[in-house]
Amino acid sequence: MLAEILRGAMILGSLIIAIGAQNIFVLKQGLLRNHIFYVAAICFLCDFILMAIGIFGVGTFISSNPLITNTLAILGALFLMWYGFCAFKSAIKGTSSMQVETKDLTNNSLVKVVLATLAVTLLNPHVYLDTIVIVGGIAGTLTVEQKYAFLIGAVCASFTWFFGIGYGARLLTPLFKQKKMWVILDCLVGVIMFYIAYCLILYVYAHS
Repeated sequence: MLAEILRGAMILGSLIIAIGAQNIFVLKQGLLRNHIFYVAAICFLCDFILMAIGIFGVGTFISSNPLITNTLAILGALFLMWYGFCAFKSAIKGTSSMQVETKDLTNNSLVKVVLATLAVTLLNPHVYLDTIVIVGGIAGTLTVEQKYAFLIGAVCASFTWFFGIGYGARLLTPLFKQKKMWVILDCLVGVIMFYIAYCLILYVYAHS
């Protein structure tokens, strides 16, 4: 059981730690100190629900259907390329969409933040690939008891990650008061988004 808990934590950790649209969003809210508990909680709960769906049957079905997995991969690649394009555009203009502004600290209502968190989490097809297809597919060969242990490990990794970067981001606030740091981060985000999109395109090519 302990082996499956550790396995679930390591697999989900390796997937979730890669910088993506959702992680960047959580990082920004942490820097802004903007309803971070609700942001982290929503990301965690969405992860938990999607992983549970994937681990207990749906993941195996979807991963065995090339049409569904390839469609998710293509949509995920398009989403990430759009996100990467926006990041590069912000870097070139020097007006980062993630830059911490004083007005951001007062104008973001809880409702807006909750809706934005749900959007960046559930409208990104790459999230479904990670949680349902990959995690669910890996867990497809496990027994019921092992699946529960696997899910516990994955859930612990998700909880630690989202609340960790959410509340830990404020330690970076002094650094990100410099405009050039946001330009650098935008460029880094753009490169990573395009790289992940490229990997998804290769995935579709390999499975078509």
